[in-house]
Amino acid sequence: MFYIYILQSLKDKKLYIGYTNDLKRRMAEHQNGLSQSTKYRIPLELIYYEAYKNNQDAQAS
Repeated sequence: MFYIYILQSLKDKKLYIGYTNDLKRRMAEHQNGLSQSTKYRIPLELIYYEAYKNNQDAQAS
């Protein structure tokens, strides 16, 4: 499966939109400060995601 997702920073309330083929792993990376784009904005909350069967559909959304 492929996922698009939206996170909200609980620190500054800003949103982050991401894309991955492993949502559980990617969320752990975000929460552990391993993502350059969100490491100064943790903690983060997953507020939305959509799942797709293929990469092309996920990227087109």
